[in-house]
Amino acid sequence: MLIHPMPDPIAFSLGPLHVRWYGLMYLLAFVQFIWIGRIRIRQPHIAAVGWKKEDLDDMLFYGVLGVVVGGRLGQVLFYDPAYYFAHPAEIIAVWKGGMSFHGGFLGVMLAMAWWGRKVGRNLMDVMDFIAPMVPLGYAAGRLGNFINAELPGRLADPSLPWAMVWPNVDKLPRHPSPIYQMLVDGVLLFIILWLFSRKPRPRMAVSGMFSLLYGCARFFTEYFRVPDYNVTFGGITISAGQMLSLPMIVLGIVLLVIAYRRPGRAETTSSSARSTT
Repeated sequence: MLIHPMPDPIAFSLGPLHVRWYGLMYLLAFVQFIWIGRIRIRQPHIAAVGWKKEDLDDMLFYGVLGVVVGGRLGQVLFYDPAYYFAHPAEIIAVWKGGMSFHGGFLGVMLAMAWWGRKVGRNLMDVMDFIAPMVPLGYAAGRLGNFINAELPGRLADPSLPWAMVWPNVDKLPRHPSPIYQMLVDGVLLFIILWLFSRKPRPRMAVSGMFSLLYGCARFFTEYFRVPDYNVTFGGITISAGQMLSLPMIVLGIVLLVIAYRRPGRAETTSSSARSTT
């Protein structure tokens, strides 16, 4: 049985300024967005519709706003509104951790709609373009959660080789759930989505595949994580994360059906023209 390494959440200090690992993981997420994005721009079907390096820099600015504002508000509203409304000053303390992916997802969609309208690109074309760059950023965030000893896992069989005693919880073996989510919801999703998006796809197909796969992956990995709270529907109990993943699964299915059944579906991202949102 392993013991959580409990690394210092502060990576280094510059005088009174403390730089935390959690913040560095978000920086890593934004750097990989630019790196993966530049590789994606060189794909023939992407280059054909005029994506440029300058677009990445512009989208990153709007994306950071969407991730930070949406992710934090999602944490406040979806998971612990009573606490944050009682301690409003804590709402802006993002350096302590506590960001909702589902809130960040909505924030990024709004930010990309704003940017797309500004430059004259269809929202779904933008989302299709950026979708493969998201999972590795998510994985970096989950690594930050692990370093912060956040999101403890459910109880595990002591014979499980990687069962881990989590700090500040108890002395019982638990699943290292942030690592599961980093590998499954992040790395594995990236591999599948990257392979899928390497070929021209109908508009909305890549976005739909991302939404469907992430929703399914998150629903699965939530079984290994201590839930923030549970929700019961018709005698079936699921966690808050699973409840929030269900709309993403439905959205993904709807987008894929529309993408492959709509008139003119043979038109792919390599031949679609710019249009306003």
